[in-house]
This record gives sequence, structure tokens and C-alpha cells, in this order.
Amino acid sequence: MNKILLAFVALMMPVYAFCGIFSDGITYDLRFGYAVGGTAPVNMPSSIRSLSKYSLRPNFSLGFDAHKSLSTKFGVMAGLHVENKGMEIDARVKNYHMEIVRGGESLEGNFTGHNVTKVRQLMLTVPVMGTYRLGNSIMLKFGPYVSMLLSKNFSGYACDGYLRVGDPTGPKVELGNTPGTRGTYDFKDEMRRMQYGLVAGADIAICKRWGAYADISWGLTGVHNSGFKTIEQTLYPIYGTIGIVYKLK
Repeated sequence: MNKILLAFVALMMPVYAFCGIFSDGITYDLRFGYAVGGTAPVNMPSSIRSLSKYSLRPNFSLGFDAHKSLSTKFGVMAGLHVENKGMEIDARVKNYHMEIVRGGESLEGNFTGHNVTKVRQLMLTVPVMGTYRLGNSIMLKFGPYVSMLLSKNFSGYACDGYLRVGDPTGPKVELGNTPGTRGTYDFKDEMRRMQYGLVAGADIAICKRWGAYADISWGLTGVHNSGFKTIEQTLYPIYGTIGIVYKLK
């Protein structure tokens, strides 16, 4: 994490210096936030019956933004953010299509039981947003973003249930809740390197230098490559972030 922070600072120094040459009407912010959310389908399928557990992850973000006022109300903002987006869930599923490894054997079919999934995405994100001021203290913002993954993980296990191999009427394989009886999976190599989406939010000025912000980002591309069909739904990164803002200029 220290290497990432040093790389972020090293990258931002020439950017900040370059922006300083064309600084008329431009303000600069640093922001630090925490995100809550996950990778999820837009419409919850009937095969996912309930969410038994959701665990918070260290989803911290650090960002640098530049804002240019175009009028007293409107403006444009762009930035560079280092973000960690992850989740850990335990979902109860029925006839959920998946591929697992058990005892060194790869099995694909329909699973009924508990599916535990861990996701982690460390990324560089560039948002470009239009802004609108509400009075002197609130600034609304909306626009697209692009993210490049620096590291990734999408793994988990199926337990406390059974897998019907091939189709819902195929051979039944019982899965327990110990390392030797679970079915495991790891799909990190199937995750996209580049992601795109939309972000909306608001910055709130508290005093001259300090403020707070709240954003919601909604991925328009799934976290996996388009050809990945092992999981029956497309999973999108959907996160809400709250944090603090420090105005550099």
C-alpha cells in the first residue's frame, strides 16, 4: 500500500505542476473516502434466495481533482483516484449455475446451498464530470469514469449443499463445510482490466479548506470479460463512497 501511495504522489506532482501553468479559474482538491457496495446483477435472479452475510472490506480511496468554473453555476471536474473496491458475501442459492473444483476435479452444474464470494479490485480511476453549484456550499456532479485494475481477486467456495453436475437432474455431489469437502473457484483471470461507468455525487463545503463528499458509482461493464459465461448473470461494480475533501487551492 505504501508503494501505491508513493506512486500516486509521484504521478500527481507533474500533473499538479502542469495544471499550475494553466491555473486561471482552476481549483484543486485532495479527497479521502470509504466505499460500501459490491459486484451484483442489475436484476436479482430467482436462483439467489437470500444474503446470509455481508462483510465490510478496506475499501479506501485517495483522489486528486481539478475543477474549472465555466460560469457562476456550471463547471467541469476531472481527477485521478486510487481506489480499493471489494466485498465478501455469503449467499443462499438454489439451482445456481457455477463451476467449482473439488478434490482436484473440475465440476460444472447447478448448485444449491451457500456460496461464499470474495472480491477485491485495486484500481486507478479517472472521472470526468460536469458540475452545478447550489448556493455557496453544495456542488452537484455527474459524469463518466474509466478504471484500470492494478490487482484483482474473485474467488470463493460452495458449501453446505449439493451440485447437480451438468444440469438440474444430473449426478448429485454433496458439498460440506470443511476445506476438503467444499467446492472452490477462482475467476480472477477472467476479470476485465478496464472498466467504465457513471458517477454522481455532491461536494459540501464545511469551511474554507475542508469539506465532505458523497458519491455513487455504477459500472456499465461487468467485472468479468464478455465471453465469461460460468456465472449466469453479469456482475456490475456498484459502490457508494463518503469522505472528506481538502482544498489545495
